Amino acid sequence: MALAASALMPLNLVKFYACKGIPNANRWNKVSSRTSHSINFSLLFEKRGIGFRNGIVAVAAAASPSPVNEDISQKETPQRIYTWPDNKKPKVCILGGGFGGLYTALRLESLIWADDKKPQVLLVDQSERFVFKPLLYELLSGEVDAWEIAPRFSELLANTGIQFLRDRVKMLHPADHLGMNGSTGSCSGGTVVLESGLLIEYDWLVLSLGSEAKLDTVPGAAEFAFPFSTLEDACKVDNKLKELERRKFGKDSLIRVAVVGCGYSGVELAATVSERLQDRGLVQAINVNTTILPTAPPGNREAALKVLSSRKVQLLLGYFVRCIRKESDLEGSAMPTEAGVFPKTLAEHGSEKYILELQPAERGLQSQILEADLVLWTVGSQPPLPQLEPYDKTHELPLNGRGQAETDETLRVKGHPRIFALGDSSALRDMNGRILPATAQVAFQQADFTGWNLWAAINDRPLLPFRFQNLGEMMTLGRNDAALSPSFIEGLTLEGPVGHAARKIAYLIRLPTDEHRLKVGISWLTKSAVDSVASIQSTLSKVLSGS
Repeated sequence: MALAASALMPLNLVKFYACKGIPNANRWNKVSSRTSHSINFSLLFEKRGIGFRNGIVAVAAAASPSPVNEDISQKETPQRIYTWPDNKKPKVCILGGGFGGLYTALRLESLIWADDKKPQVLLVDQSERFVFKPLLYELLSGEVDAWEIAPRFSELLANTGIQFLRDRVKMLHPADHLGMNGSTGSCSGGTVVLESGLLIEYDWLVLSLGSEAKLDTVPGAAEFAFPFSTLEDACKVDNKLKELERRKFGKDSLIRVAVVGCGYSGVELAATVSERLQDRGLVQAINVNTTILPTAPPGNREAALKVLSSRKVQLLLGYFVRCIRKESDLEGSAMPTEAGVFPKTLAEHGSEKYILELQPAERGLQSQILEADLVLWTVGSQPPLPQLEPYDKTHELPLNGRGQAETDETLRVKGHPRIFALGDSSALRDMNGRILPATAQVAFQQADFTGWNLWAAINDRPLLPFRFQNLGEMMTLGRNDAALSPSFIEGLTLEGPVGHAARKIAYLIRLPTDEHRLKVGISWLTKSAVDSVASIQSTLSKVLSGS
């Protein structure tokens, strides 16, 4: 949704901070004088292809001259501020348009407000599309179309008062430590700086930035492995598989796929890819634990093992990946494969292959070397929380070791009554002291509570403590196959076509808006009818040909 109703206007950032009573304005004056030469951050990061993780930079870094920056632009770029339509109404800025962010915005829209209390809501995300991540696997199997699981924010928010801005977060400066509390008065809770240079003043802030794949823990993973957490990731994996399928068509050599990690994401990927490749490929799944899905209900684990076994997926349990290298970099070195033979040359393969060195995590296992055409990485993640203003160390957000914000039971960040954090950005703990899992189910429920608690805070009402209710766990195992273990019926697991239908219905209900649910429901029903007719025709053809 374009910001037609909200103009952008120049602002002297130093004067803005000074009038807001923010300390160290003189220091900012010095910084601003050094950074008056333009730095077009959005253009810089687009040209360099740097992702959101690398996009989080401090203002101090911008002060240093850079040849890249000078090449991009020599013109001066004035500081801009986002102008809210009504300065008297509460201003809520939501960073991140995933399950937590989008559903919090929609929850705020659905609540009943007094005219002078209804907040203006601005949703900021680096992508133009919301992605329903649990259904990304169906893109690889061809069960869904991209528009069904990744609708544009402009379409979802068309009939709401929620404003959407596509940009990346660069830095935030909370001001609620200056004595501001949760009163209804519209005094600023702080500011957010975006990579485009736009500055947003907010009364209430919601952090729901999700997480991104952490590939820097193993040498070679960032260069050669494919993560699977975004729509772009899924499209890249799908395109790579299509390329390998074309290249190997009619040949005896198998498409070798290595899946690193056997949590839900790794197992779902292994099941989906092995079904897609069938006899044309070999899928090998690597896990540091000696079992797959260590935290899953037993029924889900057993169903997954049965499916993986039937599709001849090789499980390498009790191993961790030491490094990933290109096969061409190892030519001439003594590096046998797991079968004890030396890798073929690049010319013999006709394409680049990758070598994974596996180290045992358990006693009694031997080191192994794997060869793969495609490496899928599903272990490790990190929340990309923005940095604060340089040198303002006394008022930083309290973060845990994974970079998640520590929150109280109402989902407010500790020490910052005007900032809420949920989903992967939150380090909320359950009754047993364990951090809640980073799942869609948790984000759904937290979004509902965050929306309500924002309403309560704005209306001077008591905030509700969040209590997670585990409704069960679901996973896809390929086309027309899934496993579902509801928590309210102990020991029950729905498998196969029944589990598949139940899972799709559950996710259909959780799609963001009624209009989108209707469109997707009709599309899925039509596809199901077409598949049923095709199946009947195939069965009749076999019967008639046999007679």
